[in-house]
Amino acid sequence: MTRVSRRRFLGGIGATGAGAALATTGLAACGGGDDAASSSTKTATAGSEVIAFRGRHQAGITTATQDRLVFSALDVVTDDPAALAHLLETWTAMAEAMTNGDLVPGNQGDLLGSPADTGEAYGLPASRLTITIGFGPSLFDDRFGLAAKKPERLHALPPLPNETLRPAISDGDICIQACADDPLVAYHAVRDLVRAGIGTTTHRWMQFGFGRTSSTSTSQATARNLLGFKDGTNNLKSEERSEVDAFVWVDQDADPAWMRGGSFLVARKIAMFIENWDHDSLGDQQNVIGRVKDTGAPLGEASEFAPLDLKATRDDGALVIPADAHVRLASPEANGGTKLLRRGYNYTDGVDQAQGNLQAGLFFLAYMNDPAHFVKIQQNLATDGLNEYIRHIASGIYACPGGLAKGETWKDKLF
Repeated sequence: MTRVSRRRFLGGIGATGAGAALATTGLAACGGGDDAASSSTKTATAGSEVIAFRGRHQAGITTATQDRLVFSALDVVTDDPAALAHLLETWTAMAEAMTNGDLVPGNQGDLLGSPADTGEAYGLPASRLTITIGFGPSLFDDRFGLAAKKPERLHALPPLPNETLRPAISDGDICIQACADDPLVAYHAVRDLVRAGIGTTTHRWMQFGFGRTSSTSTSQATARNLLGFKDGTNNLKSEERSEVDAFVWVDQDADPAWMRGGSFLVARKIAMFIENWDHDSLGDQQNVIGRVKDTGAPLGEASEFAPLDLKATRDDGALVIPADAHVRLASPEANGGTKLLRRGYNYTDGVDQAQGNLQAGLFFLAYMNDPAHFVKIQQNLATDGLNEYIRHIASGIYACPGGLAKGETWKDKLF
């Protein structure tokens, strides 16, 4: 069946195939999903690189972190299992088309009907778009006969330090994470998926992210967060296959089977008290984080990637990296060796009209094969000096299934 490229459609080429249904074959461009080595070579022009939709793992997890994010959490508003199953099947075809840089499959040229593709990404290439789906604990309340398929480790997070969560922007039956190097491409993906779900799902909350704050590949430089510090220097990298297997992917013999090769996602919206931070001294900022601001090096070291020396002391006997420094308390050494794969983004929601303060911070995304790992680290951060400047205000946990084989859909994972 014919796929119609957004670029070719804009130029009037290939329009006769615009109404053809999407073939659910693997992408010819490259290998599968997030199997670490699977990134396509469709790079003839800037932004045209395609990340394979199918593979052993879902794309958008160990994929080299793109610059833009649109994250959406939805609630299912029907009790009809067939409607949900059909939507998951439809979403699969749409996601595969959009990540390939194609139009949403369906009618495009009938002047009397609504076009299948909303059109704001016409003319734009794939831009390394990835679409990752996850299912929240509430989806398994047996409205759809799925209670027996709920992963044992999928349950609401316990109360954690330094959080004032807002229920209206937390949780959700299903989450969609769209990442791309073009913000309009990411937005278009979520808009069209949500539009297709009308009557079956409804928006619960949504977050836009810009400027990645973590790297998931050794090919990427460490990015900075809105506090001005390099963030995630020691984050897990896709090239560290044994570490990723140990901490990110669910085992291939796990139960339920649909989670094999999948991962658990914890999403947290972390507000930053930027004005307070900006008036703090450089020395205090560095002690709070535990790194030098300009180089990213651990305190007492010259290189960003120098190992943390948590035992080093100054001439007066004080610790070089303070006891309440963020890097100390978040480090694997302080958490029994536990590691997470982070995919964070900066966000801004404008200005607080009452006080004129910036409403901005970090949208934290972390993948792991056991949510207890996140809980352990977050509990250890109870005495973090950074807590004076941040507050967790939204939260969600989701089970992200393994990748899709040729001809398989997200429907097949649950039904």
